[in-house]
Amino acid sequence: MLSPKRTKFRKVQKGSNKGRAMRGNRVVDGDYGIQALEPAWITANQIESVRVTLSRYTKKVGKTWIKIFPDKPITKKPAETRMGSGKGNPEYFVAVVKPGRILFEITGLSEATSKEALKKAIHKLPIKCKIVSKAEQEAAENAKEEKGE
Repeated sequence: MLSPKRTKFRKVQKGSNKGRAMRGNRVVDGDYGIQALEPAWITANQIESVRVTLSRYTKKVGKTWIKIFPDKPITKKPAETRMGSGKGNPEYFVAVVKPGRILFEITGLSEATSKEALKKAIHKLPIKCKIVSKAEQEAAENAKEEKGE
């Protein structure tokens, strides 16, 4: 499982997950990617599950990038514990994902194989996602620039 080697603080506050992703919302390294359509916390277990699915389906051909990292500790209190007496201990780590964020990227495979692998990987995630390609994003940006001029 992915987790930080060390953190500045052992426990963090809940925070908010409003708005769209301003960074990490373009396919950069690969040819195809998985883009989140909803806000969520993605656990380290879910990230690992997607990684295993991608590596098994592609038979380790091509290259895969994990573009999110679980760096937020989530705390839990033990079962049957009375209210009060402070915050619980960290149980697992999550990555905070906003809509528009690219979660995984893949390259080095045919279009059909890449899309099928990413489709299988999306089933492992707790949110709605879509498959995006680098070429489509660049074409959309070029069209937007031409329209603006």
